[in-house]
Amino acid sequence: MWDKLQQIDRRYEEIITEMAKPEVASDRQKIRKLAQEKSAIDDVVTLYRDYRATAKSLDETRPMLAEGQDAEMVALVKQEIRTLEEKQARLEEQLKTALLPKDPNDERNIILEIRAGTGGDEAAIFAADLFRMYTRYAQSKRWDMDVVDSSESGTAGFKEIIAEVKGKGAYSRFKYERGVHRVQRVPVTEASGRIHTSTATVAILPEAEDVEVDIKPEELRVDIFHSGGAGGQNVNKVATAVRLTHLPTSMVVICQDERSQLRNRQKAMAVLKARLYEIERRKQEEEMTSMRRSQVGTGERAEKIRTYNFPQDRVTDHRIGVTFHNLPRIMAGEIDQLIDALATEDQTKQLQEQLT
Repeated sequence: MWDKLQQIDRRYEEIITEMAKPEVASDRQKIRKLAQEKSAIDDVVTLYRDYRATAKSLDETRPMLAEGQDAEMVALVKQEIRTLEEKQARLEEQLKTALLPKDPNDERNIILEIRAGTGGDEAAIFAADLFRMYTRYAQSKRWDMDVVDSSESGTAGFKEIIAEVKGKGAYSRFKYERGVHRVQRVPVTEASGRIHTSTATVAILPEAEDVEVDIKPEELRVDIFHSGGAGGQNVNKVATAVRLTHLPTSMVVICQDERSQLRNRQKAMAVLKARLYEIERRKQEEEMTSMRRSQVGTGERAEKIRTYNFPQDRVTDHRIGVTFHNLPRIMAGEIDQLIDALATEDQTKQLQEQLT
């Protein structure tokens, strides 16, 4: 581990030296690549240097016990040594975690797709609730969220809603949300007070960069049409909605949320590239199931990853068997405790695999 840390520290210094060269600083693609590499190891280098400084302090402090100090000074030195040893042990554990293989997509923006599953109108309402929860969570992280496309139901819910979330580390947090979410509550329309169970599916796709997904012009059909909506000056007067069809895969993406045709096209292209990138990524991992099905299944209740039980004011994540309370705060976007628990479990498994 220490050899690897020394190599990372040396590489960090090399990156800083490279970035300072004028010919590199003027090359946008190269400087961006170096900046990304530096960002990926910043935390590891900081921890490693803190560990080395702590070890040096220990080496300098221990000899003080043999210098014939009085009892009070010896007690102070021993306390200082205990403090430094505890810090050293803590930093060593943090370094082990920091050296775990990182998901190369962790720092990316994402495409968030939420769809109503089983449960009729209540499923559509729940899909809207989840979208609101994720919107508030993104706001708390100061990430930008833009709706790409949505299909509303007649019950103030969504049959489907797709959005971009832009912010450093968005994928690293949202990736734990993909799957089938189940809700148990009494619908507003339920006169008898019977608890209703329904689901919504969540797909999280890392946004692809231009250099990773090459879509040739002849592979793409672009259709421009009039946006639909609740009304307004621009609706059905100016053709701004965009439909992209990727001919090799027959994949279709529609975006009509913006009033600008250019902006709609950019958003639709981002979604299309993210989907194609995810397909290729899963091919490389030799996972032969379809991209979306592997994330969200069919939306059946039995495939749930998490249950939101309103009568009992609890949320249970079935992947780790942990239950949280204060459901209103969670639905208001305070989901860090859930994500932290899943991330910790993921790291623990990786550490166990490394040890075996």
